[in-house]
Amino acid sequence: MPRYLLGRAAGLLGVLLVTSFVVFASVHLAPGDPVAFLLHGRPATPETVTALRAEYHLDDPLAVQYAKWLGGVLHGDFGRSAQYHQDVSALLGSRLTGTVLLVGYAALLVTVGGIAAGTLAALRPGLVDRTVLIGTGIATATPSFVSAIGLVSLFSVHLGWFPGPGGTPEGLGDRLYHLTLPAFALATTFAGLLARVTRSAMLDELGREHVDVARARGVAGRTVVRRHVLRNSLGPIVTVGGTMLAGLLVTTSIVETAFDVPGIGSLLVQAVSAQDFAVVQAVTLLSVAAFVLVNLLVDLLAPLIDPRLTLHGEGTS
Repeated sequence: MPRYLLGRAAGLLGVLLVTSFVVFASVHLAPGDPVAFLLHGRPATPETVTALRAEYHLDDPLAVQYAKWLGGVLHGDFGRSAQYHQDVSALLGSRLTGTVLLVGYAALLVTVGGIAAGTLAALRPGLVDRTVLIGTGIATATPSFVSAIGLVSLFSVHLGWFPGPGGTPEGLGDRLYHLTLPAFALATTFAGLLARVTRSAMLDELGREHVDVARARGVAGRTVVRRHVLRNSLGPIVTVGGTMLAGLLVTTSIVETAFDVPGIGSLLVQAVSAQDFAVVQAVTLLSVAAFVLVNLLVDLLAPLIDPRLTLHGEGTS
């Protein structure tokens, strides 16, 4: 275990280091002078241009610029936003809560809805199974922005059950109420995928010999499903579910923009449009770090949930 953790930690640091360099160097790969992006077309005196180049170390070699930027990142300093004229760290802190609540809400919907629908399909062959397959197929094929438009049109405009995009919620309860439609829009595709994975894993377990033996011994059906089928199916469910959670972090920008949610994703879209590279670099790096950390946690949890798996992802004999 310690050697495995050290190896995974070293791999994690390597991925983050390479990613940080790619993210930083992407600014220099963009066409045009970085000073022109910082000025956004505003006229500037030679003294102003010189001050900007000195502030952002643009006259230093790329390796020196990267080392200074990385040193700042390690101390929580991601630079200063050219669009909002404030520290990127403070800007991210003000937007982080919205994204965490949205992703957490959507993850709950994906977990509960996906596992419930997949379990129902596996245990009820015939009409119920076909209905779930059709429904999850539609959900999987529907992009998040299409789900967002449909949900707003039905539940906000026509029925008036939930507020539309925008608004200023007060308190946690009101905030979750405003995030209900965005969470459903974000969760729809992933819940459909998880339902199909759950169905497939449970059908595989239902056909195993030990399940037939348990039934032949008179074990109650619910006990068989809970102890022998669902429990042994959790390995692939958790593995795929963890990957989907990381996917929620990546795709949240679409939903946040559609519903005007003040989160990290919508901030990234605005920063790209405004060519605010300091914000783009920070959000991209944090997204990659979160993605890698989630996958690491899934790798560590999988053997604990299913002892038949080893830490290296292989089955035990």
